[in-house]
Parts: sequence; structure tokens; C-alpha cells
Amino acid sequence: MAQHNELGKKGEDKAATYLLDQGYRIASRNYRFDRKEIDIIAWDDDQLVIVEVRTRDSEYHEHPRESITPAKINAIAYAAEAYILENELDCETRFDLICWVPHRDDDEWELEHIVEAFYPMA
Repeated sequence: MAQHNELGKKGEDKAATYLLDQGYRIASRNYRFDRKEIDIIAWDDDQLVIVEVRTRDSEYHEHPRESITPAKINAIAYAAEAYILENELDCETRFDLICWVPHRDDDEWELEHIVEAFYPMA
């Protein structure tokens, strides 16, 4: 489990660096509310971006984007609503997904940034 957590932390660090390089402003990392967590909260101009980061060391079982369940989406949306209320924000919000996927034939990792990857369930 510790190795899994280290891999996840490395993925989140790389995702934050990528977002900063793209001109995003990081507002919070690992925001927690009621045992729910958001990996990265950032600003893309005046739009609030809730970012879920998925890192896998293999695509053997599933692509990281396929690991986002309806329960996980609801948990992220729940925490996002708390963050928005806590900070008294009135802004557009979107939910992005950043996946780190290994290449099959070398040791390089590929970033996939999916803008508006999912929407909160009703």
C-alpha cells in the first residue's frame, strides 16, 4: 500500500507541475471535507477546476480514466461543493481528470489531461 501511495503522490506532484506550466493557479492540494478528498483545486483564468489525478504503473487491469466510479464522482462533487461554500465562491466550475499512463515499449509515462472529464451526478 505504501508503494501505491508513493506512486499516487508522485503523480499528483507531476500533475501540479504540469498545471502550473500550463498557466493554472493552484488554490489547494489534497483538500479534505468529511473524509472526501480533492487532489488539486486550481484556477484556469476565472474558472475553478477540480482535478482528479489517476496514476497507474500498468494498464493491465484498466486505463486510469476507467477507474472513476459514480461513487467517486459524487464524493468529489460533495467536497467541491463544500470548498465553494467555504470560500464563498460564485464561479464556473469544471471537473478535469489527469491520468499518468505508461508507454508499452519504454519507461516513459504519458500525461492525459481530460478537460470536463465528468459532471456531478444529480
